[in-house]
Amino acid sequence: MAEDATARIEAIYRAEAPRVLATLIRLLGGFDRAEEALHDAAIAALDQWPRQGIPANPRAWLVSAGRFKAIDRIRRDVRFDAVSAQLVQQLELAGLPDDTDAPAIADDQLRLIFTCCHPALSPDAQVALTLREIGGLTTEDIAAAYLVPSATIAQRIVRAKAKIRDAHIPYAVPEPADLPDRLETVLQVIYLIFNAGYSASHGDVAIRADLCAEAIRLGHLLVGLVDEPDAFGLLALMLLNDARRPARVDASGNLVPLTEQDRHLWNHTQIAEGAALVQRAIRDRRIGAYSLQAAIAAAHGQSPSSAATNWGQIVLYYDLLSRLEPSAIIELNRAVAVGMRDGPEAGLILTDTILTRGELSDYHLAYATRADFLAKLDRPAEAASAYRQALDLARQEPERRFLQQRLDALIRR
Repeated sequence: MAEDATARIEAIYRAEAPRVLATLIRLLGGFDRAEEALHDAAIAALDQWPRQGIPANPRAWLVSAGRFKAIDRIRRDVRFDAVSAQLVQQLELAGLPDDTDAPAIADDQLRLIFTCCHPALSPDAQVALTLREIGGLTTEDIAAAYLVPSATIAQRIVRAKAKIRDAHIPYAVPEPADLPDRLETVLQVIYLIFNAGYSASHGDVAIRADLCAEAIRLGHLLVGLVDEPDAFGLLALMLLNDARRPARVDASGNLVPLTEQDRHLWNHTQIAEGAALVQRAIRDRRIGAYSLQAAIAAAHGQSPSSAATNWGQIVLYYDLLSRLEPSAIIELNRAVAVGMRDGPEAGLILTDTILTRGELSDYHLAYATRADFLAKLDRPAEAASAYRQALDLARQEPERRFLQQRLDALIRR
C-alpha cells in the first residue's frame, strides 16, 4: 500500500515538476535556487503526503513548499545581505498559484521557454536546456536522442545556465519585433520533445505518452501567444501523429505499421482538430516545413484505409517539403509514398539511389524500407538481407521485434 502511495506521489511530481519549476524560477530569479527549492519540495511531499494525504492542488502545494524552503535556505546562507533580505521579503509577499491561476502558470512556462531559447545560447545548449527544464527529460534521454555521451549534454546544460546567470538574460517573453527570430528554435525544441515520446530512440517502450502530451500542451500554449502559421502547423502535426497512438502498438507491445493499423482506434477528435489547424496554417503564403508535414499527416488521418489514401497528393507534399528543407529522410519518406502510388519497383529505385549515395547508411528504416519493397517484388533472399541490416542498426526493442517478425515471416515462405 505504501509502495502504491509512493508511486502515485512520484507520478504527480513528474507531471507537475516542469510547471512548478517555471514558477519557482520566476519567484527566485534563477535556475539554481529554483531547482534546490523544487528538490526540497519533493522531499517534503514524500514525507508529508503519505501521512496527510495528497493535497487537492499538488502544484500549488509544491510551489508553496518550495518557496518556504527557499526562504529558509536564503536566511541560513552565510552571505545573507540586503539583497537577500529583499528577495526574502518579495517571496513572503508573493502570491501562490491556485486552480484559477492557469494563465499565470502558462505565462511562467512561456517565459522559461524563451529564456532557454535565447539567441545568446548556442543552438545545442538551447535544445538541451529546454528539453531538460521544460520537457522534463533526463540527461540520459537527451543524450540518447542526440547520440552523444550524457556528460556532453550535462556540460551543455551547466554552461547554458551559467550563461543565463552571468549575462543577465531576462526571464521574459520577447517583444513582438524579436519574436520571429526566437520562434524557430522554440518550435524545434517542442517537436524534439514530441518525437522523444512518439518514437523513443532506445529501450523497451515504443511510445512515451507523457512526453507527447507535454509537447502538445506546450504547442497549445505557443499558438495562444503567437499568430504564426508554422506554430499552428507544428501543433497540427503533433495532434495528427498522436491521434494514431492507440493503434501503433498491439496488446503485446509490438509495433503496427501505418498501413495495417485499425483506424477505428485512432482519435478522430484530435484528427479533426489537427486538420482544421492545417487549413489555418496553409492559408498563409509563408507555409513552412511543419505545416507541410502536418498536411501529409492529415491526408493519412482523414483516409478510411491505406488503399483509399491519396498517395499522389502525399507525393506532391513531399516534393514541396524537399524543396523547402532538402533531407535524405524526407526523400526516403517520399520514396515510400511513390512506392504506394506507382508500385514497389519505383519505390525501390528511389530508396537504392539514396543508399548508393552513401546517405542513411546508418539508418535502420532505410534498410527496412528497402526490405519491404524487395519482399513485395518477391525477392526474398535480398529482402532478408536488408531486414538483417536493419536489425543490426535498430536500437529500440519494439522495432527490433517488428523487424525480426518480418524476417521470420519471410523465411517461412
